[in-house]
Amino acid sequence: MVLLLFDIDGTLILSGGAGFRAMTRAFSELFGHDDAFRGVQLAGRTDISILTDAFEKFGISNCNGAVESFKDRYFALLPEEIAKPEGDKRIMPGVQQLLDHLCQLDNVLLALLTGNWEPSGRIKLAHFGLDRYFPFGAFADDSARRDELLPFAVQRFEARTGQRLQPHEVIVIGDTPSDILCAKPHGAVSLAVAAAHYTAEQLQAYEPDHLFDSLQDLPRFLALLH
Repeated sequence: MVLLLFDIDGTLILSGGAGFRAMTRAFSELFGHDDAFRGVQLAGRTDISILTDAFEKFGISNCNGAVESFKDRYFALLPEEIAKPEGDKRIMPGVQQLLDHLCQLDNVLLALLTGNWEPSGRIKLAHFGLDRYFPFGAFADDSARRDELLPFAVQRFEARTGQRLQPHEVIVIGDTPSDILCAKPHGAVSLAVAAAHYTAEQLQAYEPDHLFDSLQDLPRFLALLH
């Protein structure tokens, strides 16, 4: 059995900046600061680490449940923002065909490994009809550190299937250096996709096990599963 752990933003879909807009609106409404995330590095990070940076920037503490209040408002605004015809919003090349094929294989289980909180990640995927492919995963709800997320996904796999995985049977698929780096400490296989935020040259510097220009090469991807 192989566990395939997919990143969301830049790997499966582009949301057209919906997440950034919804987070910015939520922060402004709750804490009175506009453009709180302007200039903040977003790609490859967890939502909770991004929010923590903004809290520190404006001297906001998590007293009275500030994080939970932010999440509730963000999750309410995100469907509205992702429905807008703005930005580069689409399923990434090759993804639909790949997922349709993978979900028919008996030796593969699909899951998520993402810096999104689970509700926001699923809102994004549901907009494109992709949520149904991923029954579980690991999310920013589990840890602020992306390199700590993989064990959560593996534990959920084992709880669902009753099977144990060897490290080489876990493949992390993503478009940022963080996706590569979160696989390495756990002995998992990293598959970098240079289709969004980083070039192939930039990703190669982090020594992924496999490097794809996109997920359109179905035969090459499938060859990794044998």
